[in-house]
This record gives sequence, structure tokens and C-alpha cells, in this order.
Amino acid sequence: MSYSIIKANMHERRSVRKYTEQPVSADDIRELIDCARYAPSDTNSQTWEFVAVLNRGKIARIEELTWEALHRRAAEATARGLEKEARMLTRSFGPYATAFRDAPALIVCLATPYESKFRDKIFDPIGLVPDEVWREEGIKSSCLAAQNLMLAAHARGLATCPMTGPVLLAEEELKSFLSIRDEAQVNMVIALGYPAETPAKLPRKPVEDILTIID
Repeated sequence: MSYSIIKANMHERRSVRKYTEQPVSADDIRELIDCARYAPSDTNSQTWEFVAVLNRGKIARIEELTWEALHRRAAEATARGLEKEARMLTRSFGPYATAFRDAPALIVCLATPYESKFRDKIFDPIGLVPDEVWREEGIKSSCLAAQNLMLAAHARGLATCPMTGPVLLAEEELKSFLSIRDEAQVNMVIALGYPAETPAKLPRKPVEDILTIID
């Protein structure tokens, strides 16, 4: 294993919003999920599932659902006298939240509630935390799996862009459209395809600004 290769893969990955027409195969998806499932998780709870949408018409419908929800929220904001914010929501956030529209594949990342022998035998009997915390635990591990997926995609010559816009705006509509069961949360969606662009490397905070070493 080469550290330099792994580091380069992390540094070179980009969030891509323009894709070629080349399709992504089901075999490609399986390979990426095979990598995703080896992410660490709290007590190996593996609180992740994935829905891969390869149908362009269904991806377009998810975009429509997102825009419909966004326009509803903009109308509500306008009715409250927040016309400027409503315009910004539509003009600025809208295109950003639907940047998956041209991707040949869309991965819907799900988080399932944390379940383990520790929760069953210890945590729940003593009332360690509210049930909502276990939903949050599921999200944490699901995010780790999503990162594995995106790094694996980059290593295979594919590009990704993670987005939470459709979740913030239309999670329930998305779940209904894709027949996702109630107890699963939509964590994020990841656009997936072959890149038609190579975005510039965005600046990152210096290590010194984000690291505290305690001797």
C-alpha cells in the first residue's frame, strides 16, 4: 500500500457537476458499494444502504421534485415578506441543489437507525440517550461509507458530487418516489458519472488552523 497514492487520490478528488453522456454500469455501482461497505461504523452496525438510480427519466423527476419543493418554500418566504431571500433561494441555491440533473447515475445514500447488542442490552434499558440520537448515529456511519464510495469512484476514473439539497427540500417526496421505507433517512445524494470537466482545487483551511495537539 502506498501512502502517496492514497493521499493523491484524496487531494485530487473533486465535486464535479458536468458529466459526459457515457453511462455508468451496474457493475461499476456494485464495485463502489463494495468499497463503501468497508467503512468503519459504530460497533460494526453498518447503518447504511444505497439506492442507485440509473434511469435518466427518474433522475429528471427527482430534480423536478426538488424544484417543486424549493418553489413552495420560496412562495412561503415571499408571503412572510422575505422577497430577497426567496429570490436567492430560487436563483442561487436552486441550481446548486439540483446539480445532479445531467449525471447518468444518482446514488441515494440512506442511513438506518443504530442497532447493536450494546443498545439492546445496555443503552436502551438505562435510557442512555433519546431515540433521536440513534438516528444521528446512523447518519455518522453512513457519511463514512459515502466518503469511501466517492474516493473509490475517483480511483476508477469516475466523478462524484455529494448534495444535501434534495434532502433538505424534499426528503419525504424523494422517499415516496423511490419507495424508501419510513425508518430509513436520506443522508445525501451523490451524482455519479464520467467527468466532462476538472474543477480547480478549492482552498482548504491550513492544518495549523484545524489541529490542536495536546502533549
